[in-house]
Amino acid sequence: MKKVHRIRLAGVASLTTLALTLAACSSGQSESAEGQDGGEAVGGLNIEVDPAGDYNPKERDELKDGGELTLPIGELTEQMNAFHANMTTDTSTIWGWYNPQLALYDGKGEYTPNPDYITNASAETKDGKTVVTYDIVDKATFNDGTPIDWKAFENTWKMNNGEDKEISPNSTDGYELIESVERGDSDKQVKVTFQNAYPWWMGLFNQVLHPKVNTAQLYNETYLNELHPEYGAGPFKVDSIDFNAGNVTFVPNEKWWGDAPKLSKVTYRQLESQATINAFKAGEIDAAGVASKNNLTVAAEMGDAIDIRASMRIANILFTLNSQAPHLGDIHVRHAIFNAIDRSQLAAIRYNGLGYTEDLPGSLTLYPTQDGYKDNLSEAVTYDPESSKKLLEEAGYAMGDDGYYAKDGEKLTLRYVLVGDDEVSKSTAAAIQKMLKDVGVEVTVQERPSSDFSKIAEERDFDIFLSGIASSDPYGVAYFGQTWLSDSDLNKSGTGTKELDEKIRELQKIDNGDDQIAKANELEVEAFKTYGLMPWANGPAMTGVKKGLANFGPAGFAVIPKEDIGWEK
Repeated sequence: MKKVHRIRLAGVASLTTLALTLAACSSGQSESAEGQDGGEAVGGLNIEVDPAGDYNPKERDELKDGGELTLPIGELTEQMNAFHANMTTDTSTIWGWYNPQLALYDGKGEYTPNPDYITNASAETKDGKTVVTYDIVDKATFNDGTPIDWKAFENTWKMNNGEDKEISPNSTDGYELIESVERGDSDKQVKVTFQNAYPWWMGLFNQVLHPKVNTAQLYNETYLNELHPEYGAGPFKVDSIDFNAGNVTFVPNEKWWGDAPKLSKVTYRQLESQATINAFKAGEIDAAGVASKNNLTVAAEMGDAIDIRASMRIANILFTLNSQAPHLGDIHVRHAIFNAIDRSQLAAIRYNGLGYTEDLPGSLTLYPTQDGYKDNLSEAVTYDPESSKKLLEEAGYAMGDDGYYAKDGEKLTLRYVLVGDDEVSKSTAAAIQKMLKDVGVEVTVQERPSSDFSKIAEERDFDIFLSGIASSDPYGVAYFGQTWLSDSDLNKSGTGTKELDEKIRELQKIDNGDDQIAKANELEVEAFKTYGLMPWANGPAMTGVKKGLANFGPAGFAVIPKEDIGWEK
């Protein structure tokens, strides 16, 4: 299963600054959530899931100088601009290795400006408006010689605030509430003034867009099948990329002004789930997701050569119904579909062999470990197959002799698009097919490779789709609009109403974080009742890692400086 990122170029799974990010869901990929103690995992393993991250933190003087790191990736996406609406978690993973990393987070989500870029980031309230001051490091410079200064912040704001309708940003949340971005006492100081008090400012400007990417055409097209290393900055630079082969490599950047990277080379290889675990077993890659019974069994057989690291998965795994697809434009049909899905049974499939359990998630805004979380889904969706049949009949469908509902001579058939080749995803698709057959809905399953994920999501080429929304920071309410607005590019269901959109706009203007959370819980019940998005089971992030790899693994909310990833002495 792939993830979309809730990122603000701020995203989870890989971290960027978008807010939320779309991601493909594959049980072979690393994943996360809360709750545990489901017994012993396969292979006699007893794995502790640490909500704050499990990534073998080490100081730089404990690491070797040099060494290579080879990792798998599901897709080198066509759109490589991590701010763009068509980006995914894979996009942000690659982006993060060669672009400015202005913010750091610990595993619990505590924000710290990255001192290699920002010496100070502080907020104050003036006349009811939040004003944030950033002081930028003098040496901070893009690879082409352009200074990282207030103009980069201004351009990032203008390209992502939604005013230019030709631009397709991943998220406008927060940026659209900024009144001005201005030069401070020097070019290296930025003053960001919001229209009102804004409690989530730490999630903005965690990454910046090069000032030369300053028109709709450049924003939308510059990074199509290209990386543009000259617009990057940081400890690593792009060494080579082959979109056809699905490979990209990074090496230390001689223009970097901070601590030298510990690694001498980082390589990503595009691999399907089964190929990933096979390559890990063969020693061809240094890490692999093991959050499935099959992959965890393989990892257990590798013994002391590897560590198995597990954390909370900072991502919402969900089913999306495409309201633009045949039959699904009717809200009663969508309601019937969701009421027919037994999430508990699907969770049992998902966690089989992992020694893990969790309460079923009920929000796409906050995680169960966070203050203010509420199970809002339960007020909109209840597993009740008999109610599904009634809803379909009320919508004008009649049961045919073949056991399927039809209307106006057309059978109620839906297309479930399955991405990747892992067994858990296949079993999940088969279970959905059986559940819906039991209420008279025919489901055909179409299998597609992982490399098609971003295309499927961009074109909404599905009726039912399993994916994820990964978070880059803990400020979930800040991205409520990105998740639920009817015209949001992240809301692949296309559901919502203009009335709800207006309520969401008002929510974003509330000047107190706790009050925003309370209002968001109220509105999320209404949003779930549009029956387009349904969370089901987030799960643990579990990664098999070659022993000795430090500052790497399932990290919770943590954002780790790339130069500090390396091999222990």
